[in-house]
Amino acid sequence: MSLTLYLHPLASFCHKVMIALEEAQLPYRAVTVDFADPVSAKQVSDQWPVGKIPLLHDEASGRHVPETTIILEYLAERHASMARLWPSAEETRLEARLWDRFFDLYVQQPMQKIVIDRIRPPGANDPHGVAEARENLRVAYAMIEERMVDRVWAVGDEFSIVDCAAFPALFFARIVEPFPASAAALSAYFERLLARPSVASVLAQAQPYFTMFPYRDAMPARFLPGA
Repeated sequence: MSLTLYLHPLASFCHKVMIALEEAQLPYRAVTVDFADPVSAKQVSDQWPVGKIPLLHDEASGRHVPETTIILEYLAERHASMARLWPSAEETRLEARLWDRFFDLYVQQPMQKIVIDRIRPPGANDPHGVAEARENLRVAYAMIEERMVDRVWAVGDEFSIVDCAAFPALFFARIVEPFPASAAALSAYFERLLARPSVASVLAQAQPYFTMFPYRDAMPARFLPGA
């Protein structure tokens, strides 16, 4: 198998790439990285010293490709099924790149700030930073709510790279900072994402690990193992 993805099944940024691979029906070998194990972690750090996952290895080209959007652009240049996730029209493609970054930077990152703060040692918490992250999520929710009125998918008429980015960001963000009751369009969009077969597949792979999530106590029961 030419493609190997170094990942962790609980990692939201990994889910973005996994959903896209499922959508494109590209076969790949998944290698779970345990950063508590130096040997396991070395598989990533030897190729990408910042030690972040996901990391793609393409045996056919001999290349290691880091960073979610770069991975998906790399694959789109080589596989027509992945290219279909990127809008072909120039203006729509630019819009897709914008909203892909939006979900990574303004939903994923604030969510991760909140999650990481919960597992910091006593005395090392950052209440001000967490409050700021929560406010950033509320602003992002309002923007998504406005955008998704009368839309099915985030950009264009078809499921795209943006929706691959949106689901994992919204899934975990919704747990740490629930959507407001007034966000009907955002909530409906989330349920459409949840019903997508590619999303359901990735979520099923993550489910056994949800007990490790620092906000497990706030996770809706329908997502917990055995639900």
